[in-house]
Amino acid sequence: MSAPASADRARRRRSGSASRHRRPLVRFLCRRAGVALLLAVGVTLVTFVLTNLVPGDPATANLGEQASSDPAAVAEYRRQHGLDQPLPIQYARYLEDLARGDLGQSQQSHQPVLTDLRAAVPATMELAALAILLSLLVGVASGVVSALHRNRLGDHVLRVLSLLFVSMPTFWLALVAFYVFFDQLGWAAGSGRLDPGVTAPANVTGLYTVDAVLAGQWFTFWNAVSHLILPALVLTAHTVGLLTRFTRSAVLEVLSQDYVRSARAKGLPERTVLVHYVLRGALVPVITVAGLAFGALLSGTVLVESIFAWPGLGGYAFRSATTFDLPAVMGVGLVIGTIYLFVNLAVDVLYGVIDPRARVQ
Repeated sequence: MSAPASADRARRRRSGSASRHRRPLVRFLCRRAGVALLLAVGVTLVTFVLTNLVPGDPATANLGEQASSDPAAVAEYRRQHGLDQPLPIQYARYLEDLARGDLGQSQQSHQPVLTDLRAAVPATMELAALAILLSLLVGVASGVVSALHRNRLGDHVLRVLSLLFVSMPTFWLALVAFYVFFDQLGWAAGSGRLDPGVTAPANVTGLYTVDAVLAGQWFTFWNAVSHLILPALVLTAHTVGLLTRFTRSAVLEVLSQDYVRSARAKGLPERTVLVHYVLRGALVPVITVAGLAFGALLSGTVLVESIFAWPGLGGYAFRSATTFDLPAVMGVGLVIGTIYLFVNLAVDVLYGVIDPRARVQ
């Protein structure tokens, strides 16, 4: 057999082997994407049903006491907003409007819900992204250090601190941090996303830090960062404690596995064992907790946003619920459900990348 023919056959074998290795991952991703699509339809149904099961009459809540006492005004309001139709018809109209990108009109701001969400979601996303990034950096590192120094002084200190951070109410920590670092010491910026008088950058992504960099407005960028730091650190505290404890448990479990002992017995450097064996095996449960924590940060920052006057999704959801603004409430529920779907899909994809066993199960 000639050398070119042998080389060509070897290339075909390598190509076929690589293709076979890629197929399980592709099938895995397709299955997860299909499940996410079905769950998205379920989210719309659950959001619609739960919103309509809330006790109270939206007509009474939005018309006011004097107008709501007029049956003709109430009937006209219900007709205009389609509330006089049976629930299946209302849901069908909701899906039809949703397919066109129409989430309805907010009854408190009198503008499309999608417009309100475009302003609120990026503000919360910017805050939550910084918080989860700091939480991962500090929490995973602290958990690994705690596990490697098990039952020593460093381990005990980190465990006490993580328990303290998990136990502290977030709203109380936000109040204390705002009072101490802004009101008393003046180390942190005030409330809101920018100082009064500072013009927001041109809206490209809705994230002030990113938009300021794109526009080359470095003063605005640093001003936005200064307003981000304190609320992000408050949100980070609870998540750091959670990730520290879960990372410690996951690393301790992996350290007791036979393949880690075998790697050390072969004489591999401790850093190689830690990075390529221990951390890779411990990342799966840590990623699960981090994904849930990120979803919780995006959807549960109502009190922190209220204390720091942060115009995000939490404040918008609170105002919508207190005024019984059904289109806005359903829009918020849909956004939160979609966020959790994307986070879970990203976690599933990372499972397949980190652990090959997840691709074929």
